[in-house]
Amino acid sequence: MTPTAPSSADDRSTVTGRRRIAFAVHTDTAGLPALPTLLRSLALTNPGVCEDFVVLHPGLPDSSFDGLRRLHPRVVTRRADGRGDVFRLDGYDTVVAFTPAMVVLGDIGELLRLRHGVGAVRQLVCDAEGRERRTVFPDGLLVVQRADADGMSEDVLTPVDARYDFLTRRLHDDTPVPAHVAVLHFTGPFDEPGYGPAAEARRRFELDDEEFRAAYCALPGEKHPDLLAHLAPPLLRARPSLDLARTVADVYRRQGRHDEAVDVLAPVVGDRLDAPRCQETLGVCLMALSRYDEAEARLLLATASPDSAPRAFAQLARLAWLCGREEDAHAYARDGLEADPTDAGCHAWYVRTRADGPEPEALPAAGQLAHVALFAEGQENAGDKVLPEAVRKCFDAGTGPRHWYRQPVHRLVDEAALEELNARRGVVVGGGGLFLPDTSPNGNSHWQWNVPDDLLSRLTAPLAVFAVGYNVFDGQLYRRSRFAESLRVLVERSAFFGLRNHGSIERVRELLPAGLRDRVRYQPCPTTVWRHLVPGPLDPVERADTVLVNCAYDRAGLRFGHDYGHFLAQTALALKGLRERADVRYAAHMPADEKFVHDLRREHGVALPVEQLYDMTNDGIRELYGRSRLVIGMRGHAGMIPFGCGTPILSLVSHPKLAYFLSDIGRQEWGLSVHDRGLGPRLLERATAVLDDHAAAVADVHGAQKLLWETTRSNLDELGKTFGRT
Repeated sequence: MTPTAPSSADDRSTVTGRRRIAFAVHTDTAGLPALPTLLRSLALTNPGVCEDFVVLHPGLPDSSFDGLRRLHPRVVTRRADGRGDVFRLDGYDTVVAFTPAMVVLGDIGELLRLRHGVGAVRQLVCDAEGRERRTVFPDGLLVVQRADADGMSEDVLTPVDARYDFLTRRLHDDTPVPAHVAVLHFTGPFDEPGYGPAAEARRRFELDDEEFRAAYCALPGEKHPDLLAHLAPPLLRARPSLDLARTVADVYRRQGRHDEAVDVLAPVVGDRLDAPRCQETLGVCLMALSRYDEAEARLLLATASPDSAPRAFAQLARLAWLCGREEDAHAYARDGLEADPTDAGCHAWYVRTRADGPEPEALPAAGQLAHVALFAEGQENAGDKVLPEAVRKCFDAGTGPRHWYRQPVHRLVDEAALEELNARRGVVVGGGGLFLPDTSPNGNSHWQWNVPDDLLSRLTAPLAVFAVGYNVFDGQLYRRSRFAESLRVLVERSAFFGLRNHGSIERVRELLPAGLRDRVRYQPCPTTVWRHLVPGPLDPVERADTVLVNCAYDRAGLRFGHDYGHFLAQTALALKGLRERADVRYAAHMPADEKFVHDLRREHGVALPVEQLYDMTNDGIRELYGRSRLVIGMRGHAGMIPFGCGTPILSLVSHPKLAYFLSDIGRQEWGLSVHDRGLGPRLLERATAVLDDHAAAVADVHGAQKLLWETTRSNLDELGKTFGRT
């Protein structure tokens, strides 16, 4: 297969089993004029939904759909013989099929959450003798699960409430449209006499393009970023507005399009002191582009308002820290606390940047290694606390500041920082999922190491990229041209370039010139081989009768899509069964992870005690995981850390990296997609099997770990020659 060009590579694959959903409609020339109204009604009544809108047609000219494309960013056209092709629509798992005679009046989230069979409304009809019966109309609304059906039959039919396919023939004599109707299906002409309220309900969506854009942008509540980014810019050009500019800029910022956010916002906001939130957004976007002086000026303007001052000061503290100005960062954090003593962001930066006394005695620079990594502090991700220590343990028995010079990965590499790195006997970058664009974006590399290409090319100390991961979600798109250029310089400069799974290797190789691809090698995450990195007994003398569960909530939309309610119900089913066998507890890597516990108790009456790993030491985290009988985790390191301690794991796959890891060790059966329709019973079955024969499960972990350790040991032997031994 020809590698994808760097400029067009994306992450729309479904490694995690993420459901691919589409709306579909079949039309001929006669039905084409009704489609814009249908599409506008869908967007205005479900503003947070943006799935592919597939138009099936008998061969209409492509220009016929230009008007639809102005209304929606994901219009897909396909030639089809008839409406029956919705049952054979390649590339999708769930298809919600409308007809041009429909208009959407309400929330259709329930349809998107259907998981089985073919959903349809059984309509009431009378036969020739006047007897009533219920049947599914061939042109009625359908919700097709491709896994279940290639056509309509009674054994796959899932009943759907009539409000999702409400026939206008029930509204004769100008009967009002009931408030609960979500999809109105016209059974006659749109302006048929006697159906005035129905016609009026549809006329609300007969808008020109500008009216539609304005109506969508004015809607309250959460709007889908893809729809907003598609509809708002033309409106903004026609009617410049400060609030709309900030809204569009916020969307661009969340999509990683920081340069476009600046282009939209800067001309409108100027140097106004009465727009602090806009100045704050502009400052954050400029910081993401590494335009730090401009960003600082904007954020200072944002501090003029008491409402925005604490947030702006926290961003100013982060900016100063990124640039190596510790004292300024501390002062900004103090100013923020004076504005609001309860502000968590300012408090975190105040603590992080305060002087802690003299540094411990270190080896001479030439005897140290430099470690470029994310060094988590406070109540940050527990996995990010354990990981850097595991990386350092691979190279040296001493993991502290005597043997290692720490360079935070997000801090700007300037001339002074380059000098410090070059003074060391080697530089280790890793581990962790550093190849991602959005945790702490910068304009220098477009991945997490904030290093300009020209300084990277002047790094003279031997460089090892060690167990780094490509951490992009299924369905997460970002522009890769700057990343690809930085990546090329990084690979050229590295004496060793090892990624932590073969999935990452494949994705990164796609972005490299052919001559550099073979330099990308496999280096497992060192947390997965911890048993072999420390002296003494490899395994605990005894284990607690405990099963630990972990979930993750960052970028929840990318993790769960429309399936969070399904996931919660299925895990509740499994955990109720598991509690009959073991002490089931929750392992929170971050405070935000505890949302699962609250939702599970509220929705399903299942209460779990919580182990707050984010407040534990590294030894405490490893001891908890190492003494448990089974860990069921969604975070990458909720699988890799216990695995490295010799504990059996099952992974709740919501991110490709979990599937990549299980593939590397040949244990794909240890993973279950959060989208799996039978997640609950399967999870309970597999967890029960581990508990039933725990000794065999532990032995299986040890066997799977063996290859990872052999690979790591071989790589370390090579790197020992590169860096020299001390």
